[in-house]
Amino acid sequence: MSVPTVTATAQKVLAALVHEGVDWATGVPCSLLAGVFAELEAGVAEIDYVPAPREDTAVGLAVGAALAGRRPVVLMQNSGLGYCLNVLTSLTLIYGIHPFLVVSWRGHDGRDAVEHDVIGRELVALLDVVGIAPVVLDEARPGRSVRAVAAHLEAGRPAALLVTRGL
Repeated sequence: MSVPTVTATAQKVLAALVHEGVDWATGVPCSLLAGVFAELEAGVAEIDYVPAPREDTAVGLAVGAALAGRRPVVLMQNSGLGYCLNVLTSLTLIYGIHPFLVVSWRGHDGRDAVEHDVIGRELVALLDVVGIAPVVLDEARPGRSVRAVAAHLEAGRPAALLVTRGL
């Protein structure tokens, strides 16, 4: 088994999350987020990490962490967003507990595996339907992208950082 390459962008995203007060992470691994997960699993980032078996479980864990005073981030692949739509709409949106979401945007350009085509094409519309603001990661300025999501969250509005290329 090979060790994922940790990119400078992954390190910058994690540093920006820490700068915004994120201190707890959970999620379901995705190849586009492999570098971020590698850093979290190695304990390099200043963020406690608890792996989750499913995306809906990850959101529930993050809500619990938020209620315990932590500032959580949930990392997931966009195909996993379907698993957690109910918990996002019936728990986080209703009660105003919005964890920081980092979602890999598989199929955004129509050149991914066929199973990512529909969700990739419709991801932004799906987020709009449930009231989650999409912020696409600017790899040249990852800190600015993380800050944009944090600003939504601080204003009480849910938001997700969308990652289109591997970190």
